[in-house]
Amino acid sequence: MERKKILTIFVAAWISAGLLTWFLYASTKTPRVEKTSAIQAAAHDMPAGTLLRKGDLKTVRVIEKDAPKDAIVNPDAALNHPLLYPVTANEPITTSEIAGATGIEGLAAIIEIGKRAISVPITDSSGVAGLIQPRAHVDVLFTKPGSAVEAVTTTILEDVVVLAMGRATETASATPVASSIAQAPRTASQSATLLVTPDQARKLELAKNEGKISLALRNPLDHSLGDRGTTTSKELYPVPPAAPKPERIEPTKVIVEKQAPPKPKSVVEVFRGDKHVQEVFP
Repeated sequence: MERKKILTIFVAAWISAGLLTWFLYASTKTPRVEKTSAIQAAAHDMPAGTLLRKGDLKTVRVIEKDAPKDAIVNPDAALNHPLLYPVTANEPITTSEIAGATGIEGLAAIIEIGKRAISVPITDSSGVAGLIQPRAHVDVLFTKPGSAVEAVTTTILEDVVVLAMGRATETASATPVASSIAQAPRTASQSATLLVTPDQARKLELAKNEGKISLALRNPLDHSLGDRGTTTSKELYPVPPAAPKPERIEPTKVIVEKQAPPKPKSVVEVFRGDKHVQEVFP
């Protein structure tokens, strides 16, 4: 009985020693698995001002404790946003390295090559009562003040894209930041930044100093051009109906019939003493 008890204790001690040895080995030799997270990184080297597209980003996994606190997890949060600083390949993209969704810091990066951005002052009445938002398409109307003969309104630019309204470069959405901007009180006057060609920029700048600028909102799918009509003050007032022209009275022709000359008469002279008498016979 004592021998069996000793054997049991020996086997238990041997198993315990084996488990302790395995635990120590696993703690020192087996690599430790740490929690990771997926973030967005640069797919290649990019300079400042690059407008981020799908091919510019890639998803990488990094140890959670090593990931930047402001790293971008959702790629949609970085798409179509310009870089404020240059980045290298595989470098994590952070929110501090891209322009904000409603900020104007990266406006220069979204200006197309060969075009310019120019701002025009507008009011609620000249800006479609605040319905014009960034990315909208508008026509630019120019009104020259003056007398009834000099005043004129004409369309000087057509199908122009609005880059920004004030300092907002994106349409207000349901996000908390955008909602606070949308609910903020609007001032009576602000500016609209338009994307134009250099020639259009010069024309627009001249119009700003010559008269009043107004914007006409149009369907973004309507790219038809050619509406360069001009309206003068005469077209604002109704034209009285023209008086009927008097009928022309033709002169009456008077026909005078010529009478036939009288027939010759026979005359007989009669002398009676000193009396002289003429007798006329038909």
